[in-house]
Amino acid sequence: MSRFSLCDQAVDIATLRDPLQHPAAGGFCSFEGWVRNHNDGREVSGLEYEAYAELAHAEGERIVQEAVERYGVLAAHCMHRTGHLAIGDLAVWIGVASAHRDEAFRACRYIIDEIKHRLPIWKKEHYVTGDTAWVACSHTGRAHEHEPPHAHHGHDHHDKAHG
Repeated sequence: MSRFSLCDQAVDIATLRDPLQHPAAGGFCSFEGWVRNHNDGREVSGLEYEAYAELAHAEGERIVQEAVERYGVLAAHCMHRTGHLAIGDLAVWIGVASAHRDEAFRACRYIIDEIKHRLPIWKKEHYVTGDTAWVACSHTGRAHEHEPPHAHHGHDHHDKAHG
């Protein structure tokens, strides 16, 4: 099964989440990127994403595989929309299932940071004034760059708050 997908229409999140269920999973983390109505002091009326699809698929698969290996998670998937999106539409969805929550959170963060940094997907903002502009994803933090290469612990964790 592919771990990365591009979609030019709205997606039912259950179709992305359900295949990630695993009997060994004790934690699931998801991230949803939504279209907001402002950016850098301008009122936004919608977005348009364009992708170099073949390269985006290859690089998206590589990024999710890196997260699976780096954090030792059981399953992960990332979906990125293309085409015209309205305010509030889902633009990016990431789901990660793992034995423990820490790995799920870290893998989810890794995937969104790397997707925004490495994928050949371009964003055009449409403003309420009627004009448009291509914008760069300049707010990408990559906190995992400061982690050791194998940040997952590889041993059983016990949630101290719950015994």
